[in-house]
Amino acid sequence: MTDRIAAGLARRHRAERRFRAYGVAALAVAFAFMGAMFVAIAVEGAGGFRQTVIGLEVTLDPAVIDASGGRDPVALARADYGGLVKRALRARFPEVSGRRAKRALYKLISVGAGARVRDRVRADPGLIGQSVLFWLPAASDVDMLIKGRVAGDGPEDSRRIDDRQRAWIDALIAEGRVETRFDSSFFTNADSREPELAGVLGAVVGSAYALAVCLALAFPLGVAAAIHLEEFASRSRWAEAVEITINNLAAVPSIVFGLLGLAIFLDAFDMPRSAPLVGGMVLALMTLPTIIIAARAALKAVPPSVRQAALALGASRAQAVFHHVLPLAMPGVLTGTIIGMAQALGESAPLLMIGMVAFIIDVPGGPTDPATALPVQIYLWADSHERGFTENTAAAIMVLLAFLIAMNLVAVVLRKKFEKRW
Repeated sequence: MTDRIAAGLARRHRAERRFRAYGVAALAVAFAFMGAMFVAIAVEGAGGFRQTVIGLEVTLDPAVIDASGGRDPVALARADYGGLVKRALRARFPEVSGRRAKRALYKLISVGAGARVRDRVRADPGLIGQSVLFWLPAASDVDMLIKGRVAGDGPEDSRRIDDRQRAWIDALIAEGRVETRFDSSFFTNADSREPELAGVLGAVVGSAYALAVCLALAFPLGVAAAIHLEEFASRSRWAEAVEITINNLAAVPSIVFGLLGLAIFLDAFDMPRSAPLVGGMVLALMTLPTIIIAARAALKAVPPSVRQAALALGASRAQAVFHHVLPLAMPGVLTGTIIGMAQALGESAPLLMIGMVAFIIDVPGGPTDPATALPVQIYLWADSHERGFTENTAAAIMVLLAFLIAMNLVAVVLRKKFEKRW
């Protein structure tokens, strides 16, 4: 009998060790895949935070910029700075002649280079009349070549950079006029047709407005619904039906909420299309079930003795809930809310349905202005055929992941800070 018991214990111990080994192996595989994903995104996105610039001596001709000499801000803004940049390129390569060759030369510099010159002149009009060294953004094809993202050799007809352009680039490199620098404009610009000019600021601001609207609607409604269902609602068939509906809504695909917002907010109420206001309302509908479920769980975790003690001391039922139970449950409520908001931040399908997929080049000034959101911006860039947008896509994903990680860290800190143990 003793030998049989010992053999059975040995089998169970072996089974337990195998189970633990399987668990460790599963975790190792999961972390390996996750690490590979993050490394791939980081390697691809690192280039999105760097930009190739070309140094050119630009002569700020007063006849072009400010012919009247009055330093009129409107005249300074409307001057042909792009023509000055082209003139600087021709001065650097005077041997280039012919319309086709000049067009190829101009393609070395981004079409937004003139805007960089304009901004500096408007900030310091005293530069007019001088020859100033400007570090101007290179065109996307040149940027990809310098970063090694595209091949610089091989058949000329299969390359975006021909032999003449490659010779001009080599000449600029030999003079130390080509550098790769941190691209701060990626965080200060909105979307653009040109990869080297595109940034995430417009999408980040649009997401911020949408999340603000979502939080303002979903948090009070979700907490109020959770309090009513958990503390005041009678246990009837109607209450059970509401609970089942809420649980089912939490599992509904997000695109369904987008269709609901399209049918109600846009078609029925004729609200502005592609606006963070509507996007926030749609995200609030999607986040509401998550907040209700998390808030109910937090309220249910508060010991019944807290309620009973408050009622025994003469507090009303509402006073017991709002003065004692809810403050103790608030860490769990906030944690669930932040996790729900993080989920809303990463959603793109419902926003696509309400038109936030539009090409917006301006940073929105309010929740009713046309805007896009960060996940939608990533979708738009990923769908582009330009090689430069591949780096921008990975860089924007890194920005989105940084926001998601930050929100989850805030949830963890709040839970640790305010958590009560009974």
